[in-house]
Amino acid sequence: MTAAIDTLHDHLRAALNAPPSETRRLFHGRGRCWPGLEQITVDWLQGVLLVALFREPPEGQLAELETLLRGLAPEGVAVLIQHRYLPDSPGHWLLGQPCESKVIDEDGLRYQLDLGLKQNSGLFLDMRYGRRWVREQAAGRRVLNLFAYTCGFSVAAIAGGAEQVVNLDMSRAALSRGRDNHRLNGHDLSRVGFLGHELFKSWGKVRKSGPYDLIIIDPPSFQKGSFALTQDYAKILRRLPELLSEGGTVLACVNDPGIGPEFLIQGMAEQAPGLRFVERLENPPEFPEVEVGGGLKALVFR
Repeated sequence: MTAAIDTLHDHLRAALNAPPSETRRLFHGRGRCWPGLEQITVDWLQGVLLVALFREPPEGQLAELETLLRGLAPEGVAVLIQHRYLPDSPGHWLLGQPCESKVIDEDGLRYQLDLGLKQNSGLFLDMRYGRRWVREQAAGRRVLNLFAYTCGFSVAAIAGGAEQVVNLDMSRAALSRGRDNHRLNGHDLSRVGFLGHELFKSWGKVRKSGPYDLIIIDPPSFQKGSFALTQDYAKILRRLPELLSEGGTVLACVNDPGIGPEFLIQGMAEQAPGLRFVERLENPPEFPEVEVGGGLKALVFR
């Protein structure tokens, strides 16, 4: 094996010697800490190993990777390799029985993931501490979850005792999965709202359920035809004063490796000067980054 695959072998052998009891990332090559493995991530989905390739492997590396996985995967564990660099991010099952969905656990909460069907499985694992923080802050609060996707923050907020959560996302299919996630956890859906709309055309609907005590902003870096981070984030920040209750809190997030936390701190100072920067949440230790500003930025403002 090449030196890079040897390194991956050592990491996975140690991680799988006693697999985590809940879903976790096992290897985060995208943090660029291990030369030659920058395109590879490996996630433990409690009986499924999801291996994502973000660019085409060098010649021969895919065969080495498959040999490694066949040798290391515990008995009964399925292995899915997803080619994220190809259109529609196709996946192929290297080992085990193919399955289209999987219910996993994180911090005692349950989420349903899609496997091999879509680019993203349905839960961004690097936001684990962010969901935990929301759960800790949510008691008695009215929460607005922008770019809600499959409502991970909403599940955490209701579990933490939120009075009401409003989820907005232009993908109604993602919101439908969000309903499923709440049902998986036995939540009272009368406390959860779902707005399947494009944000910049829906400010009236968003204001109607306000004001909010906690607003979460976790947009994609780019969504064709609806959102470009560097152009459109400021439009959201300037609306915050009319949406936020007195003394309210904002969790604003960016996950573009080329954009540091200053983008949000300066943007908030310009667009909503009444909100002050409080802290940047730590990222889980399983997401090491060679550069501090390279990973997820989850910033709290109050």
